[in-house]
Amino acid sequence: MYGGDEVSAIVIDVGSYSCKAGYAGDDTPKCVFPSVVGSTEQTGDTDEAKPEKEADSGSDPKNGSKPMDVDKAKTKRKYYVGQELEFRRDHMEVISPLKDGTVTDWEVVDNIWNHAFRQRLLINPEEHPMLIAEPSTNSGQQREKAAELMFEKYKVPALFLAKNAVLTSFASGRATSLVVDCGGGSTVVSAVHDGYVLQKSVATSPIGGEFLTDCMMKSLESKGVVIRPKYSFKKKEVSPGDYKVVDLDFPNTTDSYRLYCMRAITSDIKESVCRVPDTPFDEVAYANVPTTSYELPDGQTIEVGADRFKIPDILFNPYLSQTIPGIDGFGDSTSIGLPRMVLDSVNRCDVDIRKELLSNILLSGGSSSILQIKERLEKEVLESPLKMLA
Repeated sequence: MYGGDEVSAIVIDVGSYSCKAGYAGDDTPKCVFPSVVGSTEQTGDTDEAKPEKEADSGSDPKNGSKPMDVDKAKTKRKYYVGQELEFRRDHMEVISPLKDGTVTDWEVVDNIWNHAFRQRLLINPEEHPMLIAEPSTNSGQQREKAAELMFEKYKVPALFLAKNAVLTSFASGRATSLVVDCGGGSTVVSAVHDGYVLQKSVATSPIGGEFLTDCMMKSLESKGVVIRPKYSFKKKEVSPGDYKVVDLDFPNTTDSYRLYCMRAITSDIKESVCRVPDTPFDEVAYANVPTTSYELPDGQTIEVGADRFKIPDILFNPYLSQTIPGIDGFGDSTSIGLPRMVLDSVNRCDVDIRKELLSNILLSGGSSSILQIKERLEKEVLESPLKMLA
């Protein structure tokens, strides 16, 4: 039986963008690192296969013939998690274990958990109860797999799986609230009543922070901006205080790693210059808006104008993404914006609690940090003709 302040429980949350882990009761996580991993293939022979291979391969050392039995060779994958991902490696692919908030690769999640426990928190998981934060849309099969890994591999003494929305609500001192989670891979709106998620109220959208980052990157590229990953160049001093950028050639770098590095830079641009407009974005009205400067890692300075308002407004008006060159294949053009998601979620709940939910809207997730998002959402929800209250 575990309870009281003396329990050294561990909380871990693997999101689409980052993994957070730490001790229950602390104000902030002990570690935060990307929830994507690097992966390379390593081919080698298993110990059991070597004697058999030497005896039965049919190789002839005299004539230099190659062994015919190559089935004994075993391909293993090596994973690079956290800071190890920052170093470029030949043929290293970048893999995400989640798609639309659902785990699709448990081997990668296992490596992320192991990295968090052994190398970041420096704990033995057998000695600590675990609390896993899970999406509101998690299935029973996903919960079963998480419990199986925790009990059978890590041998944790106790385990509790809690919904993200419930944890957000409790962290704000509320048992009933409407949680708007603007995450990296998706946006989820969930109603929490007396500490439980009302499953019928859950509304989801594939538009999240990573989609906004892709929109920003494609928009900049269409304007001729070249985003160089940090590994692809070095600065050489040609005279005191004067540096020249020299391109470095790494032909064995994978497209996924290059895209990962470019997204990291573009994400910082988005976080630095973007803000949600007070009113729905209009191309003509924002054509002459003042620009904001941003210096890229290679030293070039870019000017971001209307895009710093247009990109965040995609959360409210998803159709705007279709006006960005190269984004046709991303997202869902039929997705609804945040205000409509909020009202749809509330209207799926009982009439008696709708007013309380609308009075306790909580924003969470990385994209909720964009300037003016709270004020814009509050304004549109209050002014919406779709609003229905008891």
